[in-house]
Amino acid sequence: MAAPPRPVLARALLQQCVSARLQVKPPEPGSEAEWVEIQRGLVIYICFFKGADEDLVPKIVNMLLNVQLSESESGKYVSVLDLPGNVLIIPQATLGGKLKGKRMQYHTNTEKEKGLVLYSQFVTLCEKEMAANAKCMEAGVFVKHGTYGNRQVLKLDTNGPFTHLIEF
Repeated sequence: MAAPPRPVLARALLQQCVSARLQVKPPEPGSEAEWVEIQRGLVIYICFFKGADEDLVPKIVNMLLNVQLSESESGKYVSVLDLPGNVLIIPQATLGGKLKGKRMQYHTNTEKEKGLVLYSQFVTLCEKEMAANAKCMEAGVFVKHGTYGNRQVLKLDTNGPFTHLIEF
């Protein structure tokens, strides 16, 4: 008898990019919009589901930063750490949507407070991994990220587009 399928605890969508620009704060009277920007690297959209906890985050970071999806100058596929490339992390609750009739529902997503904790831990661990990598430090690549729970505008130049969905 087959074991029941284990629940999905997180979902990430990865895209190679030539450049990406994310608006993290909209314009307001008297101030311009704020943007974060990266050049060549990887855009990571991340969503956490009910049941996800802090123990899962290091596994996700390790997998996403080491998966060989980035095309090097020689045409060989390497990790974003080996490229080395920049990383833009975008919280993406819509990755948890399920179609019910003609509407999307997000009942499986973790609650907002827990999601913010997991997202913050994810960003921090990605930053630490990039900072600890000699190739990344030498190349001056970095991690940028969006703001959790806010609507954001993305401008993306993809390389491919190579888009990969990974579930944890």
